[in-house]
Amino acid sequence: MVLKRDGSREPWERDKMVAGIRKAIVNRPVSEEQVAQVADRIESRLRRKGPEVTSQQVGVEVLQHLQRLDKVAYIRFASVYKDFQELTDFERELGALQQGGLEKRQPAKRATR
Repeated sequence: MVLKRDGSREPWERDKMVAGIRKAIVNRPVSEEQVAQVADRIESRLRRKGPEVTSQQVGVEVLQHLQRLDKVAYIRFASVYKDFQELTDFERELGALQQGGLEKRQPAKRATR
């Protein structure tokens, strides 16, 4: 199960995570095999955390793996996951990426509809 930011729970959907990774790697030199391997590793790490994980834990795992796989894909995913609103958000994330670390800023809370 995945605990969402709004407190709701939904079943784990590997396909949903893979779809987000695929959006981030569009026109990047990343193969489907690499995507599958990353998804397997993320899923394995999340399983070890227990029967329920937060959407934040899923997002952080994806970010960590994309950072190693393809930096452009990482920035693309981070821009959606962390809800970048300004150019400075990209600049800060690029700076952290160039320094070799993940920017620790949490994703913005989204308004529920």
